[in-house]
Amino acid sequence: MAKILVIEDQLEVRQNIEDILTLEDYEVISAPDGETGLALAKQHLPDLILCDVMMPRVTGFEVLMTLRQDQELAVIPFILLTAKADHHAFRQGMELGADDYLTKPFTIDELLHAITSRLDRHYQRQAMVESRLDNLRQHVTRSLPHELLTPLNGILGTSQLMINFYDSLSHNEVMESLHDIKTSGERLYRLVENFLLMADLDLLLASPARLQVWQSRLSQYTELPSSLVPMLENLGQNQPRRQDVEMMVVPQRIQVAEPDFQKIIRELIDNAFKFSLPGTPVQLEAVVKNGLCELTIQDHGRGMTKEELGSIGAHVQFQRSEFEQQGSGLGLTLAQRLTELYGGQLAIASVPGEGTTITIQGWESTPI
Repeated sequence: MAKILVIEDQLEVRQNIEDILTLEDYEVISAPDGETGLALAKQHLPDLILCDVMMPRVTGFEVLMTLRQDQELAVIPFILLTAKADHHAFRQGMELGADDYLTKPFTIDELLHAITSRLDRHYQRQAMVESRLDNLRQHVTRSLPHELLTPLNGILGTSQLMINFYDSLSHNEVMESLHDIKTSGERLYRLVENFLLMADLDLLLASPARLQVWQSRLSQYTELPSSLVPMLENLGQNQPRRQDVEMMVVPQRIQVAEPDFQKIIRELIDNAFKFSLPGTPVQLEAVVKNGLCELTIQDHGRGMTKEELGSIGAHVQFQRSEFEQQGSGLGLTLAQRLTELYGGQLAIASVPGEGTTITIQGWESTPI
C-alpha cells in the first residue's frame, strides 16, 4: 500500500482528497500547512507528496525546495496543487524539481492518473537503480578483490623488502623501490576513484540532488589544446609512453567541464596504451565540424573482434589469459557515460591485428 502525504491548508479540499485516496486503498497522511508537512515527511517517508502552492508561512515552493535539499527525501515524487494556472507558477515549480502539476479544480480521474503515473515512474526508476547497483555489486565482487590485491601486494612486498634490506640497498635501489611503491599506489588510488565515480553515475537517476550537482557542470567549458597538456604530463605509470602520443588539435572551446574532459581522455588514452605496444603511436585529433567537436583517439595495436566490441561494459577485460591487462576494465564504460552526460556519443571501430579508433561526436564547440 503506497503512503501519500497531503499538504493542503484548505480543510474541505484536504478532506476530499483524503476520502478519495482512502477509497483507492492508499495510506493517507495529511498536514494543514507546509511546516507540519515537512515534519511529517521526515517522520513517515511517504511514497508521494501532494502539496498546495499558496499556503501561509511556508509555501509549497518552499516545501519542495527543502525536500530537494534533503538527500533522504529528495527522491520522493512531488505533485503541486494550485488554483493559480499561470505559466510562471508552472515553470517555477518544474524548475524547483516538481514531478507534476495539478490545477484546481481537478477531477478525481485527473488526480488518480497523476498519482498512478508518478508512482509507476518512481517504482520503475527504483527498479532500474537497484538493477544497476546489483550489476555493480556483482562486478565488484568478481573484479575488485584481485584488482585491489595486485597493487596492495606491490606496495606491501616492496616496502617489506626495503625494511629487510635497508642497510644494504644502494641509493638507486631505494629510488627504484620507492618508484614501484608510488606506481602501485597510483594504480590503487585510480581504481578506487573509478569505482566511486561509476557508483555515483549509477545513482544519478535516483538522486535529484546528485543530478543537480552534475547539471551545474554541464554549462562549463574546456579549452583545447591547453587542457590536454597537464593531463599528458601526468600519465602516472604510463608516463614512459608520453612520447608515443601524437596530438593534432584545432584550438577550440568545448562545453564539457575540464575535470570530466580530462578523465574521459585519460581513460581512452590508457585504453589505447593497453591495446598497443610501447613505441607505437597513439594519435589524438580534435576538429570542429558544424559547431560540434569531433575527437578521435587511434592506436595501432592488436585491436578487438566484433564479439569483444559487443561485450564492452563495466569491468570487462578481453583475453586476459593471453594479454595481461592492468585495471578493472572500467575505463571505457566511464568514458562512455561521461561523454553521454554532456550530450556526446562515443563510437568504437576496431580491426583485429591493426588497431582501434575511438570517436567522440556531439559536444558543442567554438573555435578560438
